[in-house]
Amino acid sequence: MSLTTSLIRTYPTTASGSSGTLHLRGGPAPTTTESGLTVVPVMVHSDSEFGAEISGVDWSKPISDEIRDELVKLQDKYAVLIFRKTGLDNARHIAFSQQLGSKLEANPFYYGKENDRVKEDYLWDVGNIELDESLVKPDSRRWHHSLGNCLWHTDSTYHQERSKYSLLLSHGKPVQGGSWTHFADTRQAYADLPQEKKDQLEDLIIEHDLWHSRKLGSPVVYSAPSAAERAKKPPAYHKLVQVGPDGRKTLYIAAHAKLVLGMGLEESQKLIWELIDWCTQPKYVFSMEWRDGGDMVWWDNRQSMHRANPYTANMTPRDVRRSTVIDDGPLAWGVGEEERKAAGWVPEAVA
Repeated sequence: MSLTTSLIRTYPTTASGSSGTLHLRGGPAPTTTESGLTVVPVMVHSDSEFGAEISGVDWSKPISDEIRDELVKLQDKYAVLIFRKTGLDNARHIAFSQQLGSKLEANPFYYGKENDRVKEDYLWDVGNIELDESLVKPDSRRWHHSLGNCLWHTDSTYHQERSKYSLLLSHGKPVQGGSWTHFADTRQAYADLPQEKKDQLEDLIIEHDLWHSRKLGSPVVYSAPSAAERAKKPPAYHKLVQVGPDGRKTLYIAAHAKLVLGMGLEESQKLIWELIDWCTQPKYVFSMEWRDGGDMVWWDNRQSMHRANPYTANMTPRDVRRSTVIDDGPLAWGVGEEERKAAGWVPEAVA
């Protein structure tokens, strides 16, 4: 069954506004932790906060376990942490990521490691620069692959062993006004749903498929992923409603979400995009501008969604590299085969 055009989403390249309180644009004084870290909340709701800019970390030396633990507590609360001018390089980026979990996601190097500009096993080049330092060419496969990153998503929901954190680090000198990443609060969005809708969603299981989101982003080029691409990234299955590390319920959803088990494709997509649209209302969204090399944003994939700006003909260079920490919590491995079958999953139907 083909997707209807009404399910294909495009987004503007500018930063989106918000009806929340953006403290990064002015507001009450920041707070200071016992160890001297300064915390400036980004978006403040009546009973929660989303996103924070953190300063006071000495990135020039290895991060102590004490500071690491304090940052994790802040991460549990805010879901997205922003750090400016860290001075981190690839090796220290990876080293800090390894302090946050026992395993990092390995780069599959879809087009060969020799063709990857960064060539680090645990870093993903999600910028727009080619090996020869030119910008990604329009209509190249990499250009079209990137279009899926412009849809609201959560990293690696299409893995059965899902990710916990993503850490995205800027290199070089971003052109101000030209590079943004956008974040949505899936905890507050869930909290604001009517109780009737919460009851409807409570036990649903979602099939996540990377190639579904690539097809949404680029329907022609990714109408049929290659056999090698599909073999590297088969679908995965996760509960829609989950409990985040702060104890609040959240929606675990992404453009990768293809099917609600027990529903057909069209009915599934209608519900999934209804929820994505709900979570990405301006009151739940803020946009982070990449200002300097060394800027880093660390987000929790279990309690937020994000998206990049799409490539354009007049885009400026953007050198950003991502590490991904694999989840080690109770929901890390998603939903097993028996529970999938009980929800209506038929193995032969997944192709």
